[in-house]
This record gives sequence, structure tokens and C-alpha cells, in this order.
Amino acid sequence: MIKYIPIAAAALILLGLSILFSGCYTLKQGAVMLGYLGRAVPLDSLAADTGSALPPDGSEKPGGEMPEAGGENRRFVERVRDIRRFAMEELGLKESANYTRYVELDRSYIAAVVSAAAQDSFTRYEWWFPVVGKVPYKGFFNVEDARKERDKLRKKGLDVWVRQVDAFSTLGWFKDPLYSYMRDYSDYQLADLLIHELLHATVYLKDRSQFNEELAEFVGTEGARIYIEKKYGGDSPQYREIFDSEADSAVYIGFLHELIGELDGLYKSGLDREETLARKEEIIRLNKERFVRDYEGRFRSESYRDFIRRFAELPVNNAYLELYRLYFADNRFYRDLYERSGGDLPKFIAAAKTLKKGREDPKRQLERALGF
Repeated sequence: MIKYIPIAAAALILLGLSILFSGCYTLKQGAVMLGYLGRAVPLDSLAADTGSALPPDGSEKPGGEMPEAGGENRRFVERVRDIRRFAMEELGLKESANYTRYVELDRSYIAAVVSAAAQDSFTRYEWWFPVVGKVPYKGFFNVEDARKERDKLRKKGLDVWVRQVDAFSTLGWFKDPLYSYMRDYSDYQLADLLIHELLHATVYLKDRSQFNEELAEFVGTEGARIYIEKKYGGDSPQYREIFDSEADSAVYIGFLHELIGELDGLYKSGLDREETLARKEEIIRLNKERFVRDYEGRFRSESYRDFIRRFAELPVNNAYLELYRLYFADNRFYRDLYERSGGDLPKFIAAAKTLKKGREDPKRQLERALGF
């Protein structure tokens, strides 16, 4: 299945903190989050279960029976424990009780997240929350609430995008749980997701959302690659599959950045707003046609080839494109710095753990921490 924003890049919603603060939104989201945390069961219970699905709470269960209990449960628990051990003991991510508890859900995502941007520029809309500061997204456990927020923002003349995310970090304030849909993830997907989120719980700089997401995206992807190579070997099908997936993702991101570059030139051209918006729609339409016509032969996986057939109907706008600017704006910086510093991920993470919040560019801090 195509990942419009890769699994590792799941938004840092921090809804688990929201119950600590006042306001209708924060109280509502926090209450749901605490409800999920309250129904979470230890992984030991999941591993020991041999016949029936684990109840999500003490009353009515919202979903169906959990399939293939017993051995399937134990295999999932073993996978999670091995990835956690690798992330904390070998990579040096912060020791915590994150991902030692499990919540059964009846859907394949944890929350719906709203992002927005100006219609005639890539100026992202931001929300402010205590502790974390400004963030370019707002999460809702109820998708209808996300749609209401979308409609409100559209009335303000903004481009809006609503997406599903499958994980987030509460930065150590709570024990982040696993969710039932994660049982179906491959070892690489699961490692990517957990390492990404554990990095957020290890390194997080207030008001630096782009840096936080770029760093977690790089560390999650590279950490998962190293994990699969160690577990299965560099000649294994599991390891080779990573490169097919990453190659396809790079092709798609490259296409989007070409579109972003063309639109950015338009937005800086000085045309009046009405003409700019008309040209914007024409550029997006022509690029959609180009993608459908020219890109099928560039993808290795069937999921991306299937996506081509649906791309023409995707309502691409500035909010959607801004997500890729946020998560993938400068990925070569981290890769190049990583390789220059010896390709040692534990060393790279140790340097990131020394970063301090403040006005200084965290990228410059990271370079200096690595000796450059």
C-alpha cells in the first residue's frame, strides 16, 4: 500500500499531553488519549494469550475478535521487543517503557491530522501548544472533528489536507503504546516506525518542528535498514526489499519536488493573486497528466504502480505538498553529515542528544557536535 507520508514520518501530535491544559480541544483529545492508555495491556499479557482477543477495556469491545491469537501474538511481541532492544541498547535511544503495552483498535490508524498552507505560497499554517510550541499540524481522534477543522480553515482561504497517522510520541510524558494494526507491519516498517518515534522521545527541540521531523525521518529509516541487515543479512530478500521501497519513494518525492519548485517560482513571480491561482491549477493538472503518462515504468513495486492510476483524482494542493517540504526538504544534509562523520548511527544519535533549544540553528549544532 502506498504511503503518502511514510510510516516513519507519523506526526508528532502529542495529544497525550493535552489533558494537562485547558480548552475544549485539548480536554477532548486528552480524554480520548487517556482512555486508550487506560485500556492498554502489557505485552506479557498479549504473549500469554492463547485463545481469545484481548479486551480493549473492562466493558464493551469496539472491534472484532483479534485474529490468530497465541503464536501470532507471541511473534509480534518478540518482534517488538527485539526492535526496542536494538533501538535502546545498540543505537543509544532513550531507555523508556514506550511500546511495552498494547491497545486493540477497530481501525488502521490512531488519529486524523489536519495540515494547512496559504493558497498562493508555501507559507504553512501553525498551531501553538504548551510544552511543544508551534507545530504545523493538529490531530483529532475523531475524523469528523478533523473535517470540521478542515472546513473552518478553508473558510479562511487556506489549502487544507487531512491524513491518517499510525503513531505519535508523547515525549516521555506517557508510555506510548502499540496498536493492533501494527501487527500486520513488516519487520522493516515496524522498526522504521518505532525507531522514528523513540527518536522523538530522545531528541526534541521546541519550535523546531521541521528539524525534529527531518532528523526522526532520517534516523528511523537508517536505523531500520541497519536492523534488517543485522537480522537477515545484506543478501536477504527482506534487505533487498528495502531498496525497492526506498527507490520508489525517492522517485515519487523527486516528482513532487519538481512540482513544488515550479509552483514556488510561480508564487514568487509577482503575478496578482487571481492569475497566480489560475496558473497554479493549470500547473498541477499538467503535472498530474505527466505523472500518469510517464512514471509507471520508473517504479519497482506494485503499490506505487497502482497508485499512478489513482493519482489523477488526488486533490493535490499546497498543504499536501508542504508536508513533503516539511519531512523531506533537506534529507541530503543528514545523509551527507552521517557519511562524513563515519556512518556510525549510535555516534550520530549521541551527537543529536547534545543539542540545546535556542536560537542557534540545530543543524549547525549537530555539525559541531560531530566535529565539523
